[in-house]
Amino acid sequence: MSPDGKRHFWRDLRVQLPFLAWLIVLWMLLWGQFTLLAFVSGLVVAVFVTRVFRLPTVELSGRVNVFYAALFVVQFLWALLRGAITVAIQVFDFRRQPGTAIIAVPLRYADDLVMTHVAVVSSLVPGSLVVEADRDRRVLYMHVIGVNSMDDVEKQRRVVLRWEQRVVRALGDPAQYRALKADERAAAAAGRPGATTKGGAR
Repeated sequence: MSPDGKRHFWRDLRVQLPFLAWLIVLWMLLWGQFTLLAFVSGLVVAVFVTRVFRLPTVELSGRVNVFYAALFVVQFLWALLRGAITVAIQVFDFRRQPGTAIIAVPLRYADDLVMTHVAVVSSLVPGSLVVEADRDRRVLYMHVIGVNSMDDVEKQRRVVLRWEQRVVRALGDPAQYRALKADERAAAAAGRPGATTKGGAR
């Protein structure tokens, strides 16, 4: 292999490594197994997908906040547990059927990478599933259960928007992070909790 080829190989590997790691984690979460076999099979699938079904290179933000990333993991695990319990209660409550709805959630700060993270996290939490993503308008369409009023719809939107904010804090690019902090400061100055978002949801 020529020196230029070697440099190209290592550069591609460095760029793809975070994406490969995320695919492996996603594979293990989908199977619900954190074992050596699940890791190895996830690695094989990740390499196969990235080499055979090649897509345009995803521009990473180049920014990872370790504290917010660790906090994100804890919040995600707690959301998994709480979502599973909530869905179980709704299923075994024979007095009423849990309401369902498909809601549109316009994201505020998302690029392709952040939008993908938000969609995956929202789909993994029991009780919600992304059924369509409008990349151009940055809108996620989600099927959710436990919705019986417009207040419940707005509550579900706020949940997704909070995930977007957590993703931006953990690994959004500097411009996204600055926009989020600016909205938080403006909201605090106006006496409103949370950052403002499109559509009036907070």
